[in-house]
Amino acid sequence: MGNNRWLRNSFVYLMIIIGVIVIFYTLLPSFGARSEEPLTTVVAMAKNNDIREIVIDGRKLTVFPRSTNTAGADRFTSRIGPDTDVLGLLVQSGVQIGPPSGVQVVFKGSSGLSSFFGLMLNFLPLIFFGGLILFMMRQAQGGNNQTMSFGRSRAKMMPFNRPTVSFADVAGVEEAKEELSEVVEFLKFPERFLALGARIPKGVLLVGSPGTGKTLMARAVAGEAGVPFFHISGSEFVEMFVGVGAARVRDLFEQAKRNAPCIVFVDEIDAVGRHRGAGLGGGHDEREQTLNQILVEMDGFETNTNIIVIAATNRPDILDPALLRPGRFDRRVTMDLPDIEGRKAILKVHAAGKPLAPEVTFDSLAKETPGFSGAELSNLINEAAIMAARGNKKQIFMADFEEAVDRVIAGPQRKNRVINPREKEMTAYHEAGHALVAWGMEHADPVHKISIVARGQMGGHTSLVPEEDRYLWTKNQFADRMAVTMGGRVAEQIIFDEVTTGASNDLEQATKLALGMVKRYGMFSAKSYEEMPISDVFRKARVGEIAQIEVYGNDLLVTMTDGAQFRSRKEDDFQLAEFSDGLIEKGLPPVTITVKVSHSLDGLGAPRTFGKVQEMVFLGRDMGEEKDYGESITREIDHAVSELINEAYDQAVRVITTHKPKLIRLAEYLIEYETVSGEAMNRLFNADDDLGGEPATPPTPPETPPTHNANPDPANAGPALTPALSQSSAPTPAPTLTSAAGEAEPS
Repeated sequence: MGNNRWLRNSFVYLMIIIGVIVIFYTLLPSFGARSEEPLTTVVAMAKNNDIREIVIDGRKLTVFPRSTNTAGADRFTSRIGPDTDVLGLLVQSGVQIGPPSGVQVVFKGSSGLSSFFGLMLNFLPLIFFGGLILFMMRQAQGGNNQTMSFGRSRAKMMPFNRPTVSFADVAGVEEAKEELSEVVEFLKFPERFLALGARIPKGVLLVGSPGTGKTLMARAVAGEAGVPFFHISGSEFVEMFVGVGAARVRDLFEQAKRNAPCIVFVDEIDAVGRHRGAGLGGGHDEREQTLNQILVEMDGFETNTNIIVIAATNRPDILDPALLRPGRFDRRVTMDLPDIEGRKAILKVHAAGKPLAPEVTFDSLAKETPGFSGAELSNLINEAAIMAARGNKKQIFMADFEEAVDRVIAGPQRKNRVINPREKEMTAYHEAGHALVAWGMEHADPVHKISIVARGQMGGHTSLVPEEDRYLWTKNQFADRMAVTMGGRVAEQIIFDEVTTGASNDLEQATKLALGMVKRYGMFSAKSYEEMPISDVFRKARVGEIAQIEVYGNDLLVTMTDGAQFRSRKEDDFQLAEFSDGLIEKGLPPVTITVKVSHSLDGLGAPRTFGKVQEMVFLGRDMGEEKDYGESITREIDHAVSELINEAYDQAVRVITTHKPKLIRLAEYLIEYETVSGEAMNRLFNADDDLGGEPATPPTPPETPPTHNANPDPANAGPALTPALSQSSAPTPAPTLTSAAGEAEPS
């Protein structure tokens, strides 16, 4: 690189020197001379004896007058034709030739060298400007100026001898490292595999959520293998000009072949590898031409190139099948979110070299951060170090990590936010309602922390931490989670007899959970009831034993006065309204008849999924849904979702009504201290139980600052859900500030 720069600078200096020479030799003959005169003027002056000497140099005449002109020039020049006989012309005109009184004529014969030099002087301006243009074009092709380099690859090469990362710097993805270590062995010792007839994998596709370490893993492979490493983003292939993407792909693989064996890493390959024919451009889409060139380069006629392509994406479902087939990407390595042991290992890697206080334990940090990716854990360590430095500490304490968790997820504390006592009280009861329902539900996760300290757009939060990593969710766990989300709204209703906008996000999360249970996981089934003949329904109604009849098409749900429920079925032409009016006319107790939206008491029948969410190309996420069901099923889904939400609401009401003294005690403690840990809440409730429900002495206030835990969406891939933390939003002054990010729900 340094030699190329030296050559470019030397070329510039050479052009400058040539330019100076051209200018000097162009102007030198004109020094002391006036402008050229025609040959007739020279002859006339010679006849008048005004010329002292004429020097003939090829086709150029240099004339020296006997006296200088008014401008002070002592010579002038003239040009003659190639066949002009100057001496003969002067003699014919009567000019005396030779001294002492005549015109002295001197012939200056040019040698071959001087003639060539003169010819070169004539071409020097052309050479100079041609070289200048060539230099400008080369400059345009290099550096940051991309004007003349549309077809050149934007890939950057990392030399194999440069210090880089290794597998020791990658933690939490042991299975992925094991898969890719074989690729390293192929690059280091190819003869060992070729001797057995094995071929080097053409490509490895890294699949995982953002922040799981796909790029870091690719760099580690290059570092372990000790080969050149080309890295480029998928979006860098495509430009506004036709054919540029394919040209860049060809140029990239040409560079790779010159440096083989090597690794080519294409990040975010979904930008160029989407399914062909799915875009708005159809078959003429420039992106498709780029993809076609990639397919040819990866598995065309040319084989044994010793180039391994590693690509990364978080959307493997939209990639073209031709790109994913064996021979192009032979291996697919999944980079999952780390489990508790993986998080512990990642935290140790990023905390290496930092002064940690003895109280810091990675076990507790890993337990508090389920659903965190490697990038989020790295940011967590960095934020904790910043917090410690801000407090002028010599070490990083556990309180700094607790605060860092909150900052990574929800932002810093809003210390300057002024909250009136009424809103603070409502926020405390709202969050206490969430915590109390979580405490009272068998399948809910334990409460980790409750806080009414405002962060970001949240007025408060209640965080739940699972006791262990969870990958499968049960129907009971979903039902209890919905009950927990309803706890804040129920507490507001019971204590203040009104509701606030603080529950808006809770209602959204409960609705998403219910929709997921019904449409995606098939977790809703109708209740079974004992059959009652329609004749018995009429008979019992006439004696006042039936309180209500709910109509589901021709199905009837009969509720007795003692609360027992039965199912029955009426004929199509039977009118229940007329039957009820007949009871009233006879002076018998009326029966409440309610017509339901659902047309069947059996609901949705056997478990199945409903609808298929599809991404509309170029329009974003979840822009459309393919409905594989009709309007009647839509009504059944609405009915099922409503039933699940109503059941969750009733569960929350039962828990809070039963343990109302605990709700009040916890809310009072929150108003006083603003933050309560899960352990402190349990001690508070146990103390109340020991005193028979009387107020107990408050536990010692928590030593750590108010913190918060949350999680990303647990439903990353099918029904296997990532363990999550629950949080809720509390009342805030404006409806737009009520959402709390990170609530766990099925997508």
